[in-house]
Amino acid sequence: MKTLFSAILMVVFAVGIHAQSRWESAKKMASQNKELILLNFSGSDWCIPCIKLHKIIIETDEFKKLEIENIAVYINADFPRNKKNQLSPELKKENAALADQYNKKGLFPYTLLLNSEGKILKSWEGLPSENALAFTKEVRDIKENQNK
Repeated sequence: MKTLFSAILMVVFAVGIHAQSRWESAKKMASQNKELILLNFSGSDWCIPCIKLHKIIIETDEFKKLEIENIAVYINADFPRNKKNQLSPELKKENAALADQYNKKGLFPYTLLLNSEGKILKSWEGLPSENALAFTKEVRDIKENQNK
């Protein structure tokens, strides 16, 4: 019984640490690697422009290169509506806190490019007009200008 209780306690503690520190760890990683942070607010199961944004930009190889090449750390603050897609309470809380800080108007999709301290460098309201290549080039250009 003690072992079961200990295992449950460890799982709860581990989940709490991960969910609580996602934003902080992104800022820390961005700071250490001189990266930017891409924060995207989406409604993954109800917002058609959000779904399109993920399909035509975020899920592409071009976008994934931003993380691989230490250009940007990506965070998705998702707000699904369907019961089957609900997030953990910790993740909901963190996403709500991010929305309180960065998306007070409740825009979806809403994408922000931030520096490692959380200062907004660029924002995209709605579905960006650029394709994945143009979007990632813009992010790369902003990062290059930050390093000057």
